[in-house]
Amino acid sequence: MKTASVKEPSVISVDETKSPDLGDGGILVKMEACGICGSDLEKVFGQYGQPSMRLGHEPAGIVLEVGIGVTKFKKGDRVFTHHHVPCYDCHYCKHGNETMCQKYYETNLSPCGLSEKFVVPEWNVSHGGVLKISDSLTFEEAAMIEPLACCVRAWSKYSYHQGDSVAIFGVGPTGMMHVMIAQAKKFSKIFCFDVNDFRLNFAKKFNVTDSINSADENRKQKILDHTENRGVDVAIVATSSLQALADAIDMVRKGGTVMMFGVPSKGAKMDLDMNKIYSKEITLVTSYAASDKDTAEALSLIESSQIDVKQLITHTYSISDSQKAFDHARSGEKAMKIIITK
Repeated sequence: MKTASVKEPSVISVDETKSPDLGDGGILVKMEACGICGSDLEKVFGQYGQPSMRLGHEPAGIVLEVGIGVTKFKKGDRVFTHHHVPCYDCHYCKHGNETMCQKYYETNLSPCGLSEKFVVPEWNVSHGGVLKISDSLTFEEAAMIEPLACCVRAWSKYSYHQGDSVAIFGVGPTGMMHVMIAQAKKFSKIFCFDVNDFRLNFAKKFNVTDSINSADENRKQKILDHTENRGVDVAIVATSSLQALADAIDMVRKGGTVMMFGVPSKGAKMDLDMNKIYSKEITLVTSYAASDKDTAEALSLIESSQIDVKQLITHTYSISDSQKAFDHARSGEKAMKIIITK
């Protein structure tokens, strides 16, 4: 079977590997679709700051085989699989910090999600890490469950009201998911920022308040003109750009919230005027990854058509063309979500 991995900085190797051993309680899945996300790109092209370097944590596919003791799933089931599942019993989990749980990091797909076949370990199978998907849902749509779940988790970390305003910095696939969530939550004003003209024009199709180039010298004034000179209630930074983070802090209103959602490179540093944070009473929050509870909510949002993720998928590549797929995702050239298929 073919498996993609990081060979060296900026280089992906697609190698023939042995089918992984199926242990008791696990399931073997044939990958049908797997999305490329920002953390994958950071692993390949950047300086990823988390322990795992495995590629592909947005896979969906078909169950090929089940291990001894598995009763909830059978051969032929169409499933989405979550790569990490927490314990729900440690100090972190009890405080709602499931993605900080040690067990969360220990539960991985083998060899990874970006493989023609992979094993989901017993822990994940028995603790909610596998979700059956309906026949009406395409595998490409199911591959969007995990990134949407990350957005869902982020929105659970701050307060907001119907009619609020939001600025989203970076309108790639997850940025556009934040747009759709804001619309579902009836935000009155939605501003999109990016340096990619294709993505700015793409965002306009969603009837946002304004789609603004991040290099526009009047970008802050445009926000103030639409918000009675206050700034936005919520600013979501869905990019690794530290300049975007600085803009978010500058454009959020007094008492507003800045959500640091994008993945910064390891060692990334910036000068920050902490007096501005203090005097404006800005709440700065971060959100890392998603739990299986978040993926279950994301699946519900997709299957109920509250969030239409399929309109974000612009390109698909075979696993053999993983390098081309990642290069394309990195450039963002006339692209939103890029999916790798079998």
